[in-house]
Amino acid sequence: MTPLPETPPDAATSLSALMVQPSAQAPLTPAQQRFNDLLARIEALSGLIQRLEAWSDRHRYAHIQALRESVKLAQTHRKSLLLFVHERLQTADLTDRQQRMARGMVRGLIDHLAPMADPQVQALADVYVSEEDTQEVAQEQAEAAQRLRERIEEALGQPIEKAGQYQTPEEMMQAGMRQWQRQQEADEQRKAAKRAARKAQKQAQKKSAAAEKGEVPATALRELDAKSAIRTIYRQLASALHPDREPDEQERLRKTTLMSEVNAAYEKNDLTTLLRLQMQVTQVNSQSSARMADDKLIAMSLLLKEQVAALEEDLDQLESRLSQELCVPVRADADEAALSLSLQRIQADQRHSADSLAADLRRIQNDAELKRWLKEQWQLAKATSA
Repeated sequence: MTPLPETPPDAATSLSALMVQPSAQAPLTPAQQRFNDLLARIEALSGLIQRLEAWSDRHRYAHIQALRESVKLAQTHRKSLLLFVHERLQTADLTDRQQRMARGMVRGLIDHLAPMADPQVQALADVYVSEEDTQEVAQEQAEAAQRLRERIEEALGQPIEKAGQYQTPEEMMQAGMRQWQRQQEADEQRKAAKRAARKAQKQAQKKSAAAEKGEVPATALRELDAKSAIRTIYRQLASALHPDREPDEQERLRKTTLMSEVNAAYEKNDLTTLLRLQMQVTQVNSQSSARMADDKLIAMSLLLKEQVAALEEDLDQLESRLSQELCVPVRADADEAALSLSLQRIQADQRHSADSLAADLRRIQNDAELKRWLKEQWQLAKATSA
């Protein structure tokens, strides 16, 4: 997919300025390349999050409002249909089968309208939830559930556990999803256990070897180096930005603001923000990174790796939240035009749904069309549940 359009990075804050640059005499070492790759990944993830948030800010409010209006209009038409079909059940010349179809339609409309908490809808719900109607619906639901069960078991490759407990398609679908999730979780747990065992074995071997030599494990040293590196950058910035040493009032305010950013970044172990600020304040550049020993770069890469993981989690949560709010799949690597088109399509679908309900209401004003419509809706419901 084509990514969302690039937002030109601010030259003063771009992480690319901190990357180690190769030369003909000194190509990049693996540690330098890893350091550069992590910086590039952080910058890419930050850009994706910023662009997705900007796209959301442009479209989210208008889209949600359009959906709400269409849903509200559809519910209005459903209520009108409900009242009309209920009235025709009392007066129209319908066969027993047609009356069952009409009652089924009424119950379906009531289900859709239940969230409205409308007194008229509730009154009709009390009328149509009789013991006879309940039995009729239960039988239809049980038959649909069994048809769905066969398809789910074929997809799972195994029977649904305690399938007799589930008497509606919704219950059967939920049971199938739970069983599929358990299968996936069990598979993932087995894989995770194998990975953990391999990792523990390697760590034990390293610790054992280090203990025999009387050495501190390399990982522990790198973690200490990473903490030392971030502490060193913090102290340099604190010294350069100390507001009490600045006689100029405007400059003191600027330094106070920057120092607040430094403190927040240090508390979160946010190495990239500290590096950006260091670059702005003390003119650190890629040459400074190039002069770092590989062991220092490896230590700093531990912190960068943690930031990559945190940004990936932030991006996943943002995509998930927007997908739920906007009712369309949202991915940061999707083309902006494609995402916007998805919003337009679901808006059009919702408008079409409302328009179809209005057209149905106009159509069934005479008994002949009402009977044809009931048969069509009955067949459509059976085909959907089959």
